[in-house]
Amino acid sequence: MAYHMPAGLQLKSDRIQLVDALRGLALLAIVLLHNLEHYNLFGAPSSSPDWLQTLDRNVTDFIYFIFAGKAYATFSLLFGLSFYIQMRNARKRGCDFRARFAWRMLMLVGFSQFHALFYNGDILLLYSVCGLILIPASSWSNRTVLTVAAILMIQPYAWGKIIYSFIDPNYIDTNSLFAVYSESAYRTGSTGTFLQTLANNIWNGQLYSNFWQVEAGRIFQTPALFLLGMWIGRKNLFERNQTNLKFWRKASFLSALAIIPLYMLKTYIPPLVDNVTFQAYYGIAIPMVFNFFFMVMLVGLFTMLWLARDNKGCRWQRLLIPYGRMSLTNYIFQSIIGVTVYYHYGFDLFDKVGATVSVFIAFGIFTLQLIFSQWWLKTHRQGPLEYVWKRLTWIRFKTTPQCEPR
Repeated sequence: MAYHMPAGLQLKSDRIQLVDALRGLALLAIVLLHNLEHYNLFGAPSSSPDWLQTLDRNVTDFIYFIFAGKAYATFSLLFGLSFYIQMRNARKRGCDFRARFAWRMLMLVGFSQFHALFYNGDILLLYSVCGLILIPASSWSNRTVLTVAAILMIQPYAWGKIIYSFIDPNYIDTNSLFAVYSESAYRTGSTGTFLQTLANNIWNGQLYSNFWQVEAGRIFQTPALFLLGMWIGRKNLFERNQTNLKFWRKASFLSALAIIPLYMLKTYIPPLVDNVTFQAYYGIAIPMVFNFFFMVMLVGLFTMLWLARDNKGCRWQRLLIPYGRMSLTNYIFQSIIGVTVYYHYGFDLFDKVGATVSVFIAFGIFTLQLIFSQWWLKTHRQGPLEYVWKRLTWIRFKTTPQCEPR
């Protein structure tokens, strides 16, 4: 089916600076979290002053409370929005983007494999698989999109396990198949050479990362967020008008109300139930929903602040734009830098620095990448890996019409 551009419709750049800034904030949060975790090579100094240990605990608790689960959710939400924008722009040019998007997801698998060589916490492979739901969903009604997203978001598989744990109290499922692979990854990262680390990540690291993501509920959460991002694009909720300001104000307020009982449910219920299976899956289902509403509140506050400043944002928000514009490049290379800092083959700092120093290192990585992004975008329209991905996406096949954007 071909799409035709309505008469009089002019093509123009649809880059939304607010979205780039939001994506930049999510990437900054991700680099902070990954540095706290030493890129899955968890460790801390064997001895440090009491005051520093207290500071480290407070820093960790604060960053985890604000960003853990929310940064990933924001990044995923914007992935779905980007799909919608690409689909809409292709339609304006008279093209159907769906087949190209499937090809684009296949190309993303290649980027994921490169990334996974260095870091056993890659999310791009999961994105490339879950992103395929957007192809059929592009023809769904808004009501269907929201319904499917809601069902996926509440973690139906986890709730099935929770219910069964009460039906059969003797049933045991610790939801931890990833653990055996994480042990091997830890040994290699803490003692191995560069080549040994890469070799371990080719297979064992992939199993570790993807088993964990499936068991952590992201196999349901990710497509749900993609769908919601597409819905946001359809509703043009990042455009500046009174209706959208009212929407984000209401969404932020209701989300703030929702996280209070959800926090109590995720904190105080598990100690009351002595069931291993319940503990494993309840610890997925409720925190996922808590993180979602917390993310909506943060995105809403960020968006209202941006739109209130004549759709130009605050200075600190605008600072994040180039970082977000080069999201693929910065995401992959922040991992390569971080792994080199903490792993044995590099600077071997995984058990030599605590949370506070790790945060300074994270901001150092962010600053270097931000400076590079600003410099690069002065002479290029997109980041290096973004450019490669675009060229691969629009590679010309003899059986398909050329529809590459200018």
